[in-house]
Amino acid sequence: MKYIPLILVTLFSFTLQLNAQNFEVSGTIKNGEDQIIPFASVFLLKVSDSTMVRGVSADDNGMFTFKNVTPSTYLIKASYIGRSSNLIGLDVSKDIVLGALIIDQSTENLDEVIVTSMKPKIERLTDRLVFNIENSVVSQGSSWDVLKRTPGVIAMQENLMIRGQAATVYINDRKVQLSSDEIRELLENYSAGHIKQIEVISNPPAKYDAEGGPVLNIVTNKNISMGYKGNISSTYTQSIFPKYTLGTLHFYKTEKLNLFASYIHGPRKDFKNTESAINFIDDTGVFSRWLTDYDKTTKAKSHTAQLNLDYAINDRNTIILASSASISPNKTFDNMQFTEMRNGQGQLDSTFVTQSDLLENKNNFSTDLTYEYSFKEEGSLVLNGHFTKYKGDNTQNAQSDYFNVDNEFMRTFGFYTDADQDIEIFTTQLDLTTTIGIFDFETGLKGSFINSDSGIAYYNTTNDEKVLISNLSDDYRYEEQVYAGYFSLSKDWEKTSFKAGLRAEQTKSTGFSTSLSEINDLMYFELFPTVHLNYKPHDNHSFAFNYSRKLTRPRYEELNPFRYYINENNFSEGNPNLSPSFSHNFNLNYTLNEEFYFDLYYRDNGKYISSLLFQDNQNLVLRDITQNVLESTSYGLDFTYGKSVMNWWYLYTYISIFHEDETFIALESNDQTVTNEVNGAYIDLTNYLNLSKDGTFKGEIGLTYLSGFLEGSYTQEERTNLTLGLRKTLWNKRAVLSLQANDLLNKVNSRISSKYLNQDNSYLTRPETQYVRLGFTFNFGNFRLEDNKRDIDKIERDRLSDN
Repeated sequence: MKYIPLILVTLFSFTLQLNAQNFEVSGTIKNGEDQIIPFASVFLLKVSDSTMVRGVSADDNGMFTFKNVTPSTYLIKASYIGRSSNLIGLDVSKDIVLGALIIDQSTENLDEVIVTSMKPKIERLTDRLVFNIENSVVSQGSSWDVLKRTPGVIAMQENLMIRGQAATVYINDRKVQLSSDEIRELLENYSAGHIKQIEVISNPPAKYDAEGGPVLNIVTNKNISMGYKGNISSTYTQSIFPKYTLGTLHFYKTEKLNLFASYIHGPRKDFKNTESAINFIDDTGVFSRWLTDYDKTTKAKSHTAQLNLDYAINDRNTIILASSASISPNKTFDNMQFTEMRNGQGQLDSTFVTQSDLLENKNNFSTDLTYEYSFKEEGSLVLNGHFTKYKGDNTQNAQSDYFNVDNEFMRTFGFYTDADQDIEIFTTQLDLTTTIGIFDFETGLKGSFINSDSGIAYYNTTNDEKVLISNLSDDYRYEEQVYAGYFSLSKDWEKTSFKAGLRAEQTKSTGFSTSLSEINDLMYFELFPTVHLNYKPHDNHSFAFNYSRKLTRPRYEELNPFRYYINENNFSEGNPNLSPSFSHNFNLNYTLNEEFYFDLYYRDNGKYISSLLFQDNQNLVLRDITQNVLESTSYGLDFTYGKSVMNWWYLYTYISIFHEDETFIALESNDQTVTNEVNGAYIDLTNYLNLSKDGTFKGEIGLTYLSGFLEGSYTQEERTNLTLGLRKTLWNKRAVLSLQANDLLNKVNSRISSKYLNQDNSYLTRPETQYVRLGFTFNFGNFRLEDNKRDIDKIERDRLSDN
């Protein structure tokens, strides 16, 4: 930390390196009939490679001005709605007033443009797969719809999976710091029309944190025009309970300032039913069968707001502020559970009913400050600081009433819990990008500092008074410091591209439990290499190989040694003795004619952190505990193919054949070793339809099938989803009306079961997957602008609770 002042002084000394005198370049934009074109975009480009230096927007009179242009030689062109002027060379050594830049606005061959836009393009880069969807039929609907249809992605309820791992969602390389269900809600209200491409990074390079799995990066299309735009949007969803969202965003851009603000309010009421069955086993076989029907009704009023500000000091120096707030006050859970207890022959012995009411509050605030300096040649230096404050608390009041076979009251049991968690995250990071000889070079340093305080008080309320149960109450404090450094080299040749890097991380963590009176200290230094290699011997053939070593740290809530009860016979508990797990990720792929994609992957997950559920046959208890498995592997073959069946019909096909296994210690089976494994397949057939000649009315019919999947000690049965979507653009793209229907066959929800040794239990959960959703967005201002919307990129925040 003692070097931070020196770093800051060095960074801001770059701001003094300004040219003594700059000039202006101005002119007018007109069409071939000598009519002005308002709000067209104008670009200054490098002569060497035609890359963009700066851009401005013409005003309503078609006039534009570049101010403070550094003396040099440039190319200039104007662009408007897909049409461009001819390139003109400029030698800027004084103020220049140009004549008119002419844009030919001929509309010939419109039908050909519509036909071409039907087919999205997939391309393979050194370290990622890029799914280009701009101006294609895939860009209809919401961003969530696009991500579900991205090659290599499997949608698992609220999660997006890549090769059996949950993917982390980014927007323009900024992580979306929300829980999985909040991410889905956000992306369902973020128009896919803003998306240029999706990047699938199965093995992220050294620049990314060693912790975390594959990355899905949404790259938005860039429009550098200046002005104001905004919109209001709303969705109405009809399922078991109706629900809606209401949001607005506003964006203002000048030559130096970008300002973005958004707010989403999402009051909702959700229902979920779970049917479970437990067969308790002794030496004689099944001696007791418990059948439970569990209803959960949730009411929430969430508020999410963002404020982003970019200020360009000059062409090379920029300050960026990104902040967000997520507030979920007074979220209520109304739980009703009815259980039948039968003997081994299936005869009813007794029943019990559990009524549980839970009240929860969550607040999540974060801010991110970045300073960027762009070198005169290629490269940049970026200094970033980040802070997150998370606070959550909940109270639960539960009571179980027991009845005999004649439905006569026998006894009651009640408990009350009061839990809270307070987390603070600080990070600082310095990144350098430049060239060394023939190689592109990246390097950086990062420090992260995490403090977590949590506690729970457990009371017995059976006799209508609160009696503290000390052995079930606890306070837990966790501290973690991680220091990291990385570098990577990359180079593109005519047929080969290469990228390799190394990341080093030093971790120190301490956990202290009051009730257990024990301290868990952990310190380790680890190296994380990455290698990416592409070889394209022919235009129709391409081969790629990549490898990475990754790390998974336990989530903060998983370390808390607390028990969270559904009733006295069913609870989950944390594990302060969890250790990080390390994985080795290998991938080999082949591309034919840029149409057929084959991916072969293997991943050694190591001592993966898994949630395992065990039944205690002696005490008739079901407990969910997080522990490190002994070993885990994943491997499979993915195939992707897209084809335009007709001019208005594009068919996308994705097939994945996979194997997943976990070997763990069965805590309720004499600590025997058990391997749970699944061989499965995932199939996605999606039809994208252009239902009008002008492309304003589009449709989608999708069918996905999953034969089964692995969830810790459980195996999920097959599931099928049939979806339908329609999207109509109105008033010259001023408004969008959409309709979506999900789970038309009512086969998305499937039973999950665990059966081995003396364990035999299963459950079927039915959330509101069947729904019809109507959405409407109205754009105002210069709504064709692209904004500086971004989300704060911090892997440490990703370990906050999703609950």
